[in-house]
Amino acid sequence: MPRLLEDKVAIVTGAAHGIGRGHALELARHGARVVVNDVGSSVRGEGEGKDADEVVELITGRGGAALADYSDIADADRVEALFENTVAEFGRVDIVVNNAGIARDRMIWNMTPDDFDTVMRVHVRGSWLTTHHAARHWRERVKAGERIRGRIINTTSGAGLSGNMGQSNYATAKAAVVGLTLTTSLELYKLGVTVNAVGPGGMTRLTATMGADLVPFEPDELGADEYHPMDPAGSSPLVAWLASDEAQHVTGQVIRAIHDKIHLMGGWHEARSICSGEKRWEATALGASIAADLFGTRAAGLR
Repeated sequence: MPRLLEDKVAIVTGAAHGIGRGHALELARHGARVVVNDVGSSVRGEGEGKDADEVVELITGRGGAALADYSDIADADRVEALFENTVAEFGRVDIVVNNAGIARDRMIWNMTPDDFDTVMRVHVRGSWLTTHHAARHWRERVKAGERIRGRIINTTSGAGLSGNMGQSNYATAKAAVVGLTLTTSLELYKLGVTVNAVGPGGMTRLTATMGADLVPFEPDELGADEYHPMDPAGSSPLVAWLASDEAQHVTGQVIRAIHDKIHLMGGWHEARSICSGEKRWEATALGASIAADLFGTRAAGLR
């Protein structure tokens, strides 16, 4: 089998379990040397541990190269150290997969400000910090005359793209990740860096919080060629391809990988417009135009 990522160096955040674990294993399968980052916390973001060690053992046991990192991805100093340690161990960074995330689901009237802030901190600040340090790393290499093929692959979700009950914090964070993706894809393209977002599915620890009868499982519990619609690694082949040199022409895209389907998301666009004819809009006259020409909730009639 051809390996898409031979000798590439990848950092995967939140890689001890679920989707991130699937990404780390898939990137390693394609030849990447992988830094398995995970703070080892609970689904709510509480506590720390060394869960990343198990994924490192899986990778090295299969003949790959991997390094465990237990940094809190939203701690600026620890993220800086993560990049320094990666460069010291493997010489450079080529790929960053921002997957780390937590969930604190509650209806908005029950959600606390801390529930909101903590979820935003991990998903948004964490993704921004790794992107910031990756950008600085690649910019210095370009200044030194090196040709870069850098990759950032962020993680969004259906909640962020369509909304979901009880997830005003998580959905807001995942929508913000799309904004981060679109903007940094513009800022980094001339360096040779692409930035895309993937919306995965899978029966993970986070997914299992949405129902008492849901049971998470790890991607390596399935056989090598076994298909399961809720495989946490269902999106990992897409991530591996986006991380490869073949995908240099793809940037600023949002792509969902759900079950056996891959969807290119269209994003916000101007669906319909009305025009004032270079006059100031009059609020009392807007209702009829908005109803007939924007929302289509009333017939326009003969004009």
